[in-house]
Amino acid sequence: MVITIARQYGSGGRAIGKILAEDMNIKFYDKELINLAARESGISPEIFEQYDEKAANSLLYALSIGAAASIGDYSISQQLPINDKLFLLQHDIIRKVSAEPCVIVGRCADYILADRKDCIKIFIYSDMESRIKYAVDVHNVPKEKARSVIKKVDKSRENYYNYYSDQKWGDPGNYDLCINSGKLGVESSAELIKDYLKLRGMC
Repeated sequence: MVITIARQYGSGGRAIGKILAEDMNIKFYDKELINLAARESGISPEIFEQYDEKAANSLLYALSIGAAASIGDYSISQQLPINDKLFLLQHDIIRKVSAEPCVIVGRCADYILADRKDCIKIFIYSDMESRIKYAVDVHNVPKEKARSVIKKVDKSRENYYNYYSDQKWGDPGNYDLCINSGKLGVESSAELIKDYLKLRGMC
């Protein structure tokens, strides 16, 4: 079983996934995927960090001409921008790590693993005021800038997801469960996911 978590910025999606993985004693992947991709490619993780969950403009064209025909053969995709290289690497890594039960946050994991019947797709959202408070308290975002930061990060995640998949980020039809963490809080949201898994007979 694999649990994928897509999330609005400031909704606590990463924290929810972390709690879930710890409670279920399974592996957790978020920024860890960047380090794995860096090891696979030999590219600095600091460089990948700058392009994480940000869309480029050339992947579809490159795929159409065969420039990235094989995810495993990085030598044939040298002309791709860093964004696309990172996506291709993470695509391959997500497939590999999902051989064992785990929680994966973001990075189109729900789309990449859509063919798996044991993939549980979660979307975490919240109201703006709750997200502003979370961004200030947890991410140390200045309060006067929090709203604009939230909108900017969400737009980046939406563009990334919509570009690398053929689906719409945040569309309830793409997920098994959508949770308003502003109403429940981080701990209770994780509990709700576990209750859902029990109802599905998956834990």
